Amino acid sequence: MKNLLPKLWIFIVLVFFFPSLKASEYEYINWKPDMGVNSYGKSRQCMNIPEDLRLCFNVGYQQMLLPNLLEHETIAEVKQQAGSWVPLVHKACHPVTQVFLCSLFAPVCLETPIYPCRWLCEDVRDSCTPIMEAYGFPWPEMLTCDKFPQDDLCISMNNTNSNETTKPAGFSPVCPPCDNEMDTDVILEHMCASEFAIKTKIKEVKKENLDRKVILQKRRKPVKLGTLKKQDLKKLVLFLKNGADCPCQQLENTGSNYLIMGRWVGKQYILTGIHKWDKSSKEFRKALKKIKSHKCPAFESVL
Repeated sequence: MKNLLPKLWIFIVLVFFFPSLKASEYEYINWKPDMGVNSYGKSRQCMNIPEDLRLCFNVGYQQMLLPNLLEHETIAEVKQQAGSWVPLVHKACHPVTQVFLCSLFAPVCLETPIYPCRWLCEDVRDSCTPIMEAYGFPWPEMLTCDKFPQDDLCISMNNTNSNETTKPAGFSPVCPPCDNEMDTDVILEHMCASEFAIKTKIKEVKKENLDRKVILQKRRKPVKLGTLKKQDLKKLVLFLKNGADCPCQQLENTGSNYLIMGRWVGKQYILTGIHKWDKSSKEFRKALKKIKSHKCPAFESVL
C-alpha cells in the first residue's frame, strides 16, 4: 500500500491540474525513481507560471518545475524558447500540441517529473511536421521522440482519442501560410517566423511539382527587409512549399495588395505568410506600427 501512494498522488494531481485531460483519454503508466535534481545536479523548484509565458499560462495548472525537462534553468530562458512555439499551437495541427510542449517547457510541479510518452510525441510530430515544413522548419532535435519513455510513467493519449480527430475523406486544409487571422499578435508571430515582409500585388501563380510558384508585380514596397537585400527584392520569386493542391484564397485574388512574408530556405525564398493589406482593420494597423520594433524570441522560431 505504501508503494502505491506516490502513484495515487500523481494521478490525483494530474487529473486536477490537467482538467481537459480525461482519464479515458490519457494513461499514466508505471512508476519512475525519484528525480529531485536535473541531469546537471541542480535542485528543481516550483514556481508560478508567469502570465507572459504565453505557451503555457492557460494550460490548466498554475505551477511549474524549474529547471524544466529541457534543462532550461531560468524563466527568462523558458520564455525565450517557448515563445517560438506559440504560432504552432495556434495552427491546431494536433489537439494536444500545447499539452505535449508544456509537459516539457513548464512541467507540472511534482516531486518526480513526468515526461510525455514516446508515442504521444510521435503523434504530435507526425501531425505538425507538415505544417512546420511549409515554413521551412524541421522537427527539432531537442524534441526527438526516441528520448521519451515507452514503459516508465508518462503522459499518453489513447488511440481511440486520436481516431476522433481524423479528418473526413476529401478534407483539404487551407495552406498554412494562407490560414492567417487578422490579429495583431498572430501577424507579429508570423513575422518572427519570417526574415522579411513587403507590400505588393501578385502577378501570377504557377504550379511547380508539389509547390506553387508566386510571381510578384514589379512594384514592391519593403515593410521590413531583414536579411533580404534591395537587389534581391527586385527579382524576388516566392514558393508556397507543398502548396500545389491546398486552398489559398489570397493567391486567387491577384487584384489586391498583400502583406507578404518570407524567408530563405535551401535555395529558395518561401512564402511564410500572406495577409490582405487592409488599413481599415485596427488589428492590421497595430501590427504595421509594431512590426519594425517588435522583439522576436532570440531562439529561431519553429513557425
